[in-house]
Amino acid sequence: MANSTSNAIMGFLVGATAGAVAGILFAPDKGTKTRKKMKRNVSRLGDDAKDNVNDKVDDLKDYLSEFVDDIRGRINEIEEDMKRRTKEAEKKVEDAL
Repeated sequence: MANSTSNAIMGFLVGATAGAVAGILFAPDKGTKTRKKMKRNVSRLGDDAKDNVNDKVDDLKDYLSEFVDDIRGRINEIEEDMKRRTKEAEKKVEDAL
C-alpha cells in the first residue's frame, strides 16, 4: 500500500472532521442540538474510518495470500529442479562407474 494513499485518506478524514466540527459550531442551534449533531457526525466519521481500515486490512490479507502462494510456487519449482538435477547427477555417476 502506498504511503501517498494513506496520506490522502488521512487528509480526507482530518478535513471532513474539521469541516463537520466548524459547521456544527457555527450553526445557530441550541447546545443540545449541537451536541447531538456532533455525536452523530463523530459516530459517522468513526464508522467511515473503521470501514476504511477494514478495507485496507482486507487488501493486505489478499496481497499477503497472493505473496505466500507465489513463494510456495517458486519453492515447488526449485524443489522440482533440484530433484531433476539430482537424478541427472546420479545417472552421470552411474554411467561413470
